[in-house]
Amino acid sequence: MAYRPGGIIHAYQKYDPAKFPSPTQTPPDLVSPAFEQALMYGNYRELSEQDLARAIRLDPSQIAGMGPSLDMLRAMLEERKRRILQTYEVTSVQKKARKAFLQSTKGLKLPKGMEKLFRRAIVQEQPYLLESLWFQTGDDNSDSARGLLNATERMADKHNLEELASKYEFTGLTSLSIPKALEIKEELEKIDELLKQLEEAAKTAQIGIIDMELLNEFAEAGDMQQLEEMRRQVENLLREQAERQGLERDPDHKGAFRLTPKAYKIFQGKLLERIFSELAPSRTGRHQGEVVGEGAVELQRTQPYEFGDSVANIDLPQTVINALLRQGDERPIRLHGDDIVVHQTRNHPKCATCVIMDMSGSMRYDGQYVNVKRMALGLQGLINSEYPGDFLRFIEMYTFAKLTPPGEIIDLMPKPVTIHDPWVRLKADMGDQETSEHEIHPHFTNIQHALQLARQNLVNTDTPNRQIVLITDGLPTAHFEQQWLYMLYPPDPMTEQATMREGRLCQKEGITINLFLIPSWSQSEEDIRFAYRLAETTKGRVFFTSGRDLDRFVLWDYVQNRRDIIS
Repeated sequence: MAYRPGGIIHAYQKYDPAKFPSPTQTPPDLVSPAFEQALMYGNYRELSEQDLARAIRLDPSQIAGMGPSLDMLRAMLEERKRRILQTYEVTSVQKKARKAFLQSTKGLKLPKGMEKLFRRAIVQEQPYLLESLWFQTGDDNSDSARGLLNATERMADKHNLEELASKYEFTGLTSLSIPKALEIKEELEKIDELLKQLEEAAKTAQIGIIDMELLNEFAEAGDMQQLEEMRRQVENLLREQAERQGLERDPDHKGAFRLTPKAYKIFQGKLLERIFSELAPSRTGRHQGEVVGEGAVELQRTQPYEFGDSVANIDLPQTVINALLRQGDERPIRLHGDDIVVHQTRNHPKCATCVIMDMSGSMRYDGQYVNVKRMALGLQGLINSEYPGDFLRFIEMYTFAKLTPPGEIIDLMPKPVTIHDPWVRLKADMGDQETSEHEIHPHFTNIQHALQLARQNLVNTDTPNRQIVLITDGLPTAHFEQQWLYMLYPPDPMTEQATMREGRLCQKEGITINLFLIPSWSQSEEDIRFAYRLAETTKGRVFFTSGRDLDRFVLWDYVQNRRDIIS
């Protein structure tokens, strides 16, 4: 008898192996949604499993064959909805509700002075007017209060049934009582909500958005068990991919994920890829030719030694070989000047940049602060990956200016507006030890202080290529005069003069100011004129860009600036 191998034969039930995702399939991007969440809400470094499940969009093919079909559940709910609409009619119950409402208002005795408002409430069918009358009675147990409460409830029934009739098309013949009609309305609304959730889950594989308790009222117990199992499998998939992409478990908060440096690097890489992929290849031309000269990076190619070449770049093995070839077996070996060769070097000029990020109160408009933070993370990623020798500092600007470490950029948020007067003239003595920054209104825009801090950081850098990237939405509204801090709104010429003086100090130090002006609800022609005046002071430029294009404009301008420096 021929040998027949034994073993266990696995039979897959309700699983289609052909639809299992390939092991080489690109995993879902968990880092980008996590960072977008953090950029929007600032000091939010953690994501719960539920937050992660809601944020991530999976390929539906990755859950194909797991658990019950979502299409089957949708068909079941739609069939139940169809049967309800084909069974009942709601015209008669609307008449019952109107009759009950009018009946509840008859014979109701109210205190003097309330009858006129009561008649108006009945004619206009305004629940808030009946509620106001109920509060005016002052006694919950009085006949008037109980009557008003009953009338309010009957009015609410009438309005709910009118909404039911307008929202759904009933074609049946079975009449309904008022309580039964209200139950039908609640059931139909639950079905609609579940259908919406199932439709979204089918598109994004976000099983976590389905209300399992609500679905349990309609689905079979076996289907619910399988659906719950599918939800757990999707959660396990997300958890595994999250840990691979740098979202690690927080030991202090069970079930939460924390952003790590690895996640930062992945997000910045995806950000750079998106930014440069949007630029036409013929215009980007990111393949730069080398510039040969005295530099820090050695190349394999060599050249004869010339007076002035650095001895640190001598190619010793080739130099000795040249001497041996010249003098043969003669010992000792004596080097001649013609024997010496040196490595060629590539010139890598450095850039020193300070990025001033406006976080004043107006930056909340249209979520502009999110675009600023995304730009900052992208610029940091660009320099770390392609220009690691460059100097980069970030400055948060509001009523004050402060250096911000790159790891804290994601936490920045626009400052809350704490004073709403249309005319503000304030000053504070910041040289007084009893004056605390926490007592100062934080939402003003102090460009002068930010430029001063940037200048102090750039002036001692070992490169002549210095620039300030100023990102703001308009005129400055705060400045320092020695120890005195002025907060002036509307913008005052005194603040602009102090800002322009600081701009001229930057110009004397060879620092260029490139100003990126983003749109704001309060922006005017004067904002634009000020931007030009400040940029022209240091032979800089003004860029007008929508917030969503800010990262692309700033990063590409940085690359172009480096090309100009090299050439």
